Formats: sequence, structure tokens, C-alpha cells
Amino acid sequence: MIRTILWFIYFWLYLLAIEPSLLKVIRLAKEGKIAERDKLTAQVARKWARSLIRFAGVNVVTTGEEKIPSGPVLFVSNHQGNFDIPILLGYINKPKAFIAKIELLKLPFVSTWMTHMKCVFMDRSDIRQSLKVINQAADHLKEGYSMVIFPEGTRSKGAALGEFKPGSLKLGMKAGVPIVPISIQGSYKIMEQNGFIIKPALVKITISDPIPTVGLTKDQAAELPEKVRQIIEQGLLN
Repeated sequence: MIRTILWFIYFWLYLLAIEPSLLKVIRLAKEGKIAERDKLTAQVARKWARSLIRFAGVNVVTTGEEKIPSGPVLFVSNHQGNFDIPILLGYINKPKAFIAKIELLKLPFVSTWMTHMKCVFMDRSDIRQSLKVINQAADHLKEGYSMVIFPEGTRSKGAALGEFKPGSLKLGMKAGVPIVPISIQGSYKIMEQNGFIIKPALVKITISDPIPTVGLTKDQAAELPEKVRQIIEQGLLN
């Protein structure tokens, strides 16, 4: 319990400490210096995420990072726990944004950082809003930003891989970018397994070969979600 309390104190104190960097990010955006804004945002966000993971006593092992192609990609990952976003943010070096749940917009400072990272926020109860968000994310991919999507739609809170939401991978095909499957093992052990008490854990990230999305036949496109799911499931066995 003490670790959990200290972690949340650290979480908010760190956000306050990097407020000057956030103000600089906002200023760069207003001045139209987008490349500088993006570079600073990625640097600060990665450093912050890694510090959160280390403070929780978590050890992260990443394999397959060399498989990630240059240029924008759609990372498709399973979703075991609350720590998945900082884990992916901190331990995969390629800058990335997330298709995140709309509730995160309520978090001060966090939502502002995520907006400048080009994250988009989905209300899973509103189909029309969800479609709008998918189109927005596709535009970000076309602009050169990599995105992360959790096609299970919610945390599994365990080792089992849930079903993928229908149409969740159309984003990659719509933008014409490679899909990079990611398997996260053990992140639920940090919090969800312990009644939301933070405990040290070993987390493994397995990055599989990228899958092209350009030139797919209708049948290949229809089979893509299950293909990616099987690859992620196989990665969980490594």
C-alpha cells in the first residue's frame, strides 16, 4: 500500500515539475514549430513514462524492436492493465500516440500532453463518435504520426487475450501504413492482479514482424484482424 501511495504522489509531482516543458510545447505549437514541438513532447513523455515504471519497481524486457519500420505505423497491442500505456510509451523508442478511452480527458496535465502527442479519445458507447475518432487517427497516421490501438477495447486484467472489436484494424488499411503486432506479458501483475495495489513485476514486450496493409484483397482484409490476433497470441507464449 505504501508503494502505491508514494507512486501516485510521484505521478502528480512529476507532472507539476514538467509544467515548464508543457508550456514550451504549447508555445511551439502556437508558433507553428511543429517538428520542435513533436521532438520535445516525445522526449519528455518517454522520460516520464520510464520513470513511472521504474518507480513502480517494474522491469521491462523488449524484444524485436529492430523489426519496426521507419515511417508511421499502427501498433496493435493486447491490453492487460493500466500500465500498458506508459510501458509502450517508455520502452518502444519510436514516438507514438494512442487511441485512448475518453475518460483520460478528465485528467489535468495528462490530457494536454496526450493531445500534443496526437492521441485521440474514443467514447466506446457512442458509435458515431468512435467512427469520427478512427478517421481522425487515420489522418494522424497519414501526417506521419504512429498510433497505438488496443483492439480488445478494454483491459483483460489477466493473461488471457480477449476478442478483437470488429473493424478495429480498418484504421491501418485506411491510412495505408504497416501494422506492427505487440504482445505484452505480465503488465496485469503490476496492479490488476493485486486489487489495484502496485507491486513490482517483470513485463515482456514482444514485437512481431510488420504486416503490410496496401494492396490487400477483400478476403485478406477480412482475415487481417484474426491474423493479427493469432500473432499477438503467439507472442504471449514466448
